[in-house]
Amino acid sequence: MKFTLSWLKTHLETEASVDEIAEALTDLGLEVEEISNPAARLSDFTIGKVLSAEKHPEADRLKVCQVMTDEGETQIICGAPNAREGITVVIAKPGVYVPGIDTTIGVGKIRGIESFGMMCSEREMELSDEHDGIIELPSGEVGERFIDWLAAHDPAKVDPVIEIAITPNRPDALGVEGIARDLAARGLGRKIERPVEPVAASWQSDLTVTIDGDTLDGCPVFCGRVIRGVKNGPSPQWLQDQLRAIGLRPISFLVDVTNFFTFDRNRPLHVFDLAKVKGNLRVHRATGGETLVALDDKEYALQPGQMVISDEAGPESIAGIMGGAETGCSEETTDVFVESAYWNPIQIAYAGRALKINSDARYRFERGVDPAFTPVGLEHAVRMIVDHAGGEASQLIQAGAVPDTARSYTLNPARVQSLVGMDIPESEQRQTLTALGFRLEGNQAHVPSWRPDVLGEADLVEEVARVASLTKLQGRPLPRTSGVNRPIMTPMQRRAQMARRTVAALGYNECVTYSFIDKAAAALFGGGDDATMLANPISSEMSYLRPSLLPGLLQAAARNQARGFGNVALFEVGDTFAGGEPGEQAMRVVGVRIGATGPKDVHGAARPVDVYDAKADAEAVLASLGAPAKTQVLRGGEGWWHPGRHGRICLGPKKELAVFGELHPKVLQALDVKGPAVAFVVDPAAIPMPKKASATRAALDLKDLQAVERDFAFVVGADVEALTLVNAAQGADKALIEEVRVFDEFIGGSLGEGQKSLAVTVRLQPKDATLTETDIEAVSAKIVEKVTKATGGTLRG
Repeated sequence: MKFTLSWLKTHLETEASVDEIAEALTDLGLEVEEISNPAARLSDFTIGKVLSAEKHPEADRLKVCQVMTDEGETQIICGAPNAREGITVVIAKPGVYVPGIDTTIGVGKIRGIESFGMMCSEREMELSDEHDGIIELPSGEVGERFIDWLAAHDPAKVDPVIEIAITPNRPDALGVEGIARDLAARGLGRKIERPVEPVAASWQSDLTVTIDGDTLDGCPVFCGRVIRGVKNGPSPQWLQDQLRAIGLRPISFLVDVTNFFTFDRNRPLHVFDLAKVKGNLRVHRATGGETLVALDDKEYALQPGQMVISDEAGPESIAGIMGGAETGCSEETTDVFVESAYWNPIQIAYAGRALKINSDARYRFERGVDPAFTPVGLEHAVRMIVDHAGGEASQLIQAGAVPDTARSYTLNPARVQSLVGMDIPESEQRQTLTALGFRLEGNQAHVPSWRPDVLGEADLVEEVARVASLTKLQGRPLPRTSGVNRPIMTPMQRRAQMARRTVAALGYNECVTYSFIDKAAAALFGGGDDATMLANPISSEMSYLRPSLLPGLLQAAARNQARGFGNVALFEVGDTFAGGEPGEQAMRVVGVRIGATGPKDVHGAARPVDVYDAKADAEAVLASLGAPAKTQVLRGGEGWWHPGRHGRICLGPKKELAVFGELHPKVLQALDVKGPAVAFVVDPAAIPMPKKASATRAALDLKDLQAVERDFAFVVGADVEALTLVNAAQGADKALIEEVRVFDEFIGGSLGEGQKSLAVTVRLQPKDATLTETDIEAVSAKIVEKVTKATGGTLRG
C-alpha cells in the first residue's frame, strides 16, 4: 500500500515528520517497507541567476556563463540551447551528486576554460524526462534551496512516498483514510472528517439492476447512479500527481476517479459507458464457458459459479475483480453508470485465483471492504465526477441491501493487564477505541463496519495495546515459588525424551519426517483409507496421514542411499494416525538400520545388520522406558515384516510392547530401498506405568540364594520354531524360571526325517529357600509337560 505525505494530510492534520510517521506506523502494526523521499537527493541543489552568457571560443554549442550563487559569482560552462542572461536556474556546485547522470560534480576544464559547477535539467535531477534545456524558474532567490522552492510552488515533485505492508487482518488500512485514523488515535494529529453532500437527482433513469437469488450470498448489495452529459478527459493535475506517485498511470478522469477512491477510501468502483450497455444489468453466476475481454485486453473463460455482471448481450464485468473492455470508458464517453457493490471475500478470492487475475479491486474485496460504505462511497464518486466533469445525476439505483455487520463486545479494562501486562487507565482505553471508530455504550464497544477482524473481547484489548505501543511493555520476572515445582512434563513426554536419548546413544541419527505421505506408501503399512485422507492436501505426495513412521524413515534412507550413503541408522519419535479424530493417534519410537554395522576395517569387524541387531535395540529402548524384564517374543506381525525374520515383544498374547525384525523385500522394493533393512517399533504407551512414582532408582535386588541350571533336549518336528519351545518352557513356572536359552540344534543322524533336536538351558532362581532335589525334579517335570503339550515333542533320551 503506497501513499504520499500530501495525500495523507488530506485526511490527517499533522505537523509530524516523515520519520515520525514511519516509526508510528510500524509500531501500530503497519510496517513501513520503504520511504521514497525525492527531497533527500535534491537537498544540495540551490538557485542561481545567470548574469551573462558568452559563446565559448573553442565550441559553437557551448556558452561561458557567469552565474550568481550563494557563494558569489562563479563561472559555469553550459551546452543547453536556452542558457542565456537573466534566467533563474538550478545549480549543482562542486561536490554535489547529480542522480540523473550518477555523477558527483567537480571543478574541470571544458575546451580549456574552467567550469565550477553545473546548471541542471529536469531529467538530470530525475524530476521528469525533460532534457531539451536547463530548468528556468519563474521566481526564486539566489542561494535558496531548490527543494524549498519546489515545496512552495510544485510540491508534488518533492512529495515523500510511503509504502507499508498490510497484514490480511487489516483491510481498513488499504485506504489512506484508515491509515490516518490509526495515526490520529496514536496522537500524531487530528483526523479530518470529509463528509459528502450527495448530488441531488435531477432526472429518473430507466436502467435497472437485479441480483439472482443464488448470487445474493456473494453480492448482497449493488448500488449505482447514472450520470449523463459528462465530459471525459485528462484528470486535474493534483489527481494525476497523486496517482503517478504511487505507481499508477493516469488514463482519463472517469477511470482515475475509480483508482483514486480505491486507494483513498478502500472503495473499489467501476464506471460503465452507458452507451455501450445493452438493456439492463444483472448480477448472476456464470454457467461456464462464457468469455469476456477484460480491461487488461485479455480474454477470460468464466467457470461455473463465478459471479459476473451482464447486460442483455452477455457478460460485461467480472464481479469484484475487473471490468470488461467492451463497456469501458473513452474520451468520447458522455453517459456513464457508476457502480459500487459489496462482494463476498471468499468467493472473490476463489474466482481471482482460478482466473489468475491480480487487480487492486480483487486485492481489496478478498480481504474485506466496508459494506456500510458501499452507497456512501458511490456518492463521493458521483460528487467528484459532477464537480469536475459536469453532467446530471439520476436517482440511486440499488439491488439488495447492505449486510448487517453490527456486533458489540464487553470492554473489561482489567483484561489489558491480564492479557498484555500493561497498566492503561480506563479513560485512555475508552478514548483509544473511540478514536478508532468504536461506539461505546457503557462497557459495550460496538465494532465499526470497516473492522471485520475484531471478533471478541481480546481484540479490543489488542487495539488498546497497539495504540498505546507495545514498546512500553516492561519485562517482569515470574513470582518465585517456595519448594520444588511440580514436574511439567507428562509421563509420555518423559518417555519420549528418554527414548530419544537411548536410541541416539545406540548410534542412530534422528529424523523428523512429514506426517503426510502419499497413498501408495500409506497402503504398504495398513493405511491409505478414507479415515486418514486429507480433504485439502498440499500435493498428491502428501495426501494421507501416516499410519506408521516407517514410510518416512525408509524414504529418507532411500535418499541417503541415492547419494552414496549405504550404511544408514535412522530413528524418529512421533505420532502415527488411524484417523483424523481426537484419540486416533499414537506415539511410536521407530528405528531403521540398513547396510553394515560399521565401516570396513582391517579387522573385519563390520558385518551386515540382522534381525538380532533390531531386537537388541528394541530391548534397550524398552529397558530405558521401564518395561518389565520378563517378556515373550511371539510371531504374527503385520504384513510389512519378513514372515520368518521378525518378532513381537509381548507381556502376553494381547499385550504387545514392540515389534522388531527384517522388513519385507516387496516393501523395500516399492520404496526404492536397497535392502535388507531391519527395524524396530516400540509403543511407549503399552509399557505399564510404575505402581509407585519415584524420582529415585529402585533398590538393587541382589539374590542371596544360588541359582540352578538344568539342560533339556527335546526331539520335535522340523517345522517347530525354537521360540515356541522357549515360551512353553518359560511358562512352566514364571516365578522360579529366570531364563530359558537355546544352546544347541541337531538335525539328522538317528532322529530320522522331519525331526530335529533342540537343547535348552533353564536357569532357576530361588527367592525364599535353597532348592532341593525334589523341588528341581518337580519343576523339570512341569517343563517337560509344557513343552510336550506345546510342541508335540519328546524328551530326548
